[in-house]
Order: sequence, then structure tokens, then C-alpha cells
Amino acid sequence: MFPRPRNLSVISMLYGMIGRPTHCLLLRDENVRSTRLIPNFMVVLCALILTGAVGGENPRASAPPMRVVGYLASWGVNTKGTSIANLPAKHLTHVFYAFAEIAPDGSVTLGNRCVDVGACGKSASLPRVAGGNFHELRRLKARYPHLRLTISVGGWAGSARFSDAALTDASRRKFAGSAIDLFIRRWPALFDGIDIDWEFPVEGGLKGNVERPEDKQNFTLLLAELRRELDAQGKRDNRHYELTIAASARPAEIANLEVDRITPLLDFINVMTYDYHTGGSIAHFNAPLYAAPHDPTPEMTIDSTMRVFRNANVPAEKLLVGIPFFSRAYGGVANVNGGFLQAAPTPPKNWHDSDGDWRRLSVTRLRDPHYKRYWEATARVPWLYDASTGNWISYDDPESVRAKMDYVRGQGFGGVVIWELGGDDGQLMRAIAGEN
Repeated sequence: MFPRPRNLSVISMLYGMIGRPTHCLLLRDENVRSTRLIPNFMVVLCALILTGAVGGENPRASAPPMRVVGYLASWGVNTKGTSIANLPAKHLTHVFYAFAEIAPDGSVTLGNRCVDVGACGKSASLPRVAGGNFHELRRLKARYPHLRLTISVGGWAGSARFSDAALTDASRRKFAGSAIDLFIRRWPALFDGIDIDWEFPVEGGLKGNVERPEDKQNFTLLLAELRRELDAQGKRDNRHYELTIAASARPAEIANLEVDRITPLLDFINVMTYDYHTGGSIAHFNAPLYAAPHDPTPEMTIDSTMRVFRNANVPAEKLLVGIPFFSRAYGGVANVNGGFLQAAPTPPKNWHDSDGDWRRLSVTRLRDPHYKRYWEATARVPWLYDASTGNWISYDDPESVRAKMDYVRGQGFGGVVIWELGGDDGQLMRAIAGEN
């Protein structure tokens, strides 16, 4: 739209007068009734900044050609050192912020008030202008205008109250209304949608979760109420708010969804095509693309899962394939066939959950001479095995990620979804983007 300015020293001085790109957004705020007091050169400069003509790469030109959704674990800023400012936004279409929680009264609330918005301390009230991670995410969106931000509700450890929240008309209205009040109305133009990560309706979730047979129908009704209220808010705001879900990849849990009824309500479905064998008794793959020879569970693969959804008439473009940025480890595995499909009777030795992130695995076990890398040509995934300890690790690397991307493009699916962004060192995202 604008030519790149030649006198960058002058532009730099004016940029300093305005501040950061987020300040430019104030010039577009609907509450600003008149721009007569704003110097014309500042308006032009803000346009240059927000379109990328000033400051290097143009974020708009970097928008990926398919959906690339990255979940962001809110706690990773502290536990992993995840930098929101340095997220690979040019390769993403969406950031899904994990997680909002369900309060005892069935309303939707922040997962961590201090981390999320900077409201630290028991007596701290929610700020008018969000601090914390939300502030950093707003700044990220200002730099990358193509990027959409969605709040994800629930998660594996946060699904205990979904069944109660979905139980009645009144509880569904309370859930939906509170979610929109908090994440759409309180901080306008921050969130672009709501994602429901109920793990899982009817059965299959964390021990202690409330589960009911009628969850199957009530989940549909909960999504319908959310869709209705998001559309009403979108009409007021003259825009569309997205509604998505995270869906299990296991056939027994997919069967507990009314797939034909929820699909029209959703913009897309994030299929969690990983954790197929977590907690199992044999050394098996976390996210196999296809079934390996002699696999006793051939239905537990990415291709099999996606066929279940396609056979239920879900449009391919509404389906996103999950890509894990983490690994799963097994212990006590015998040195037969590189440990693959062998019994795993014990936990892995000297292993912590954080060791599974690709960014750590790539600089630890992958460089450890005790571990040997194997590749399963049919399943299209690697594994590591240490015969001296019996540790066996299933993971994804750039080679397997590229294979998954070829599959997604070949099948015409809507894109990919990542768990989670803080687990990468840049190599896996470059594989998704098709970079070396």
C-alpha cells in the first residue's frame, strides 16, 4: 500500500514519538470521536508500521496458506521460559490460549489471574487494560494483523465441571454468557473466538471428572448455545467470532460426540491425533501416521482417526490434524526389535515430564550416544532406544512432521494444530512451514 520510506532516520524518530505499534491501534479505536488533533504524519506513520512497511518483514505477507493453530500453555511463560513476543507468528494463523477454567458455579473464569492479566494477589481486581500474558498477546497481534487469538476452555486437567455446566438450559446459558462477557466484551478486540476442550464427554477423562451418559447430547446443546450467543455478539460487533473444539482421536471417544450435529456449529475441529498409547503397557508410538506392520491397534493412527471423521461426513476443510511437539517415554523395555511393541513394565529411568518437549529432547537424548534412533517407514515416525537402561521414546522430528504435512495437503484437510508452542526450538515449526 505504501512505498518503503527512504529516510529511515526521520521515520525512526517519529516512531519513537508514537511508541509501539499497539499505540497506533488507539487511532482506530471506536471511542476516538475525532482525529483533528492527530497530526497527519502520525496517521501515515502508523499505517506504515501496522502494514509492515516500517520495521522489516510484512506480517501480512507471512500468513500461512492453511490453518496452522498453535496452543500456548499459559504456564509455559514461567516454567519453560516461553516468550510470547518471539512466538513464530508469521507461520501461524491462530494462537489458542490454554486454558480458561470452569468455576464451581459453572461460569467460565481465568485459569491464572496473575499470569493471564497481571491481577496478582487475593484482593486484586481484574484490570480494565489487561496485563500479563494477555498484554503480550495483544502486542503480538498488533505486529501480525493476520493472527487470530482464541481462548481455550478446559483441557485434560480442567474438564471436571463440563458435565454440570452442560446439564441444563440455565447452566448452558451461564457458561456461554460468562465466557463471552469475560473474553469477548471485557477486553474488546483481543480474542477472536472460543475453543471448547472437554476431555471427554461421557467417559475417558481424568479420574474424578463428573461424567454422564447424556453428556453426548448436552455437549451439542452447549455448543449450540455458544454459537447462538457468539453470533449475536458478532452481529453487534459487525464481525464473526469462531467456535471450535478439541476432539479426541480415539474411536471410542469420537463415538460419544454427535458429530453430524456439532459440525455445522463449528468453524473447525482440532483433532488431537497424538497420545494414542499414553499410559499403555507396551512401547508404542505417540502419533503414528499409519499402522506399522504387526501393530495390534491399527485403528489408533492418524489416518484411521481422520477416516472416522470423514466417514461421518465432516468436510475435510473443517478438520485439523494434531502435531505433537512433545514425546512419550517408556521404561524397562527389552532389547528386541529396538524395543518397539515390547512390554514396558516400569517408568523410564531419569525422566521428567519436561524432558519430553522437542526443544529439550533435541539437545539431550538425541545427542546421547546411548540412544539409537530408529525410523518406522510405514508409520512414518522415529523412536529412540537406550538398550542399557531400557528407556524407549516415541517422538516427532522434522522428518516425521514433514510427512504429516504432506499427508494433510494430500488429503485436503484444513490444516494442523500443535500442542504446544513452548515445546519447540524452531525446527518443527520450520518443517510445518516448509522451510529447511
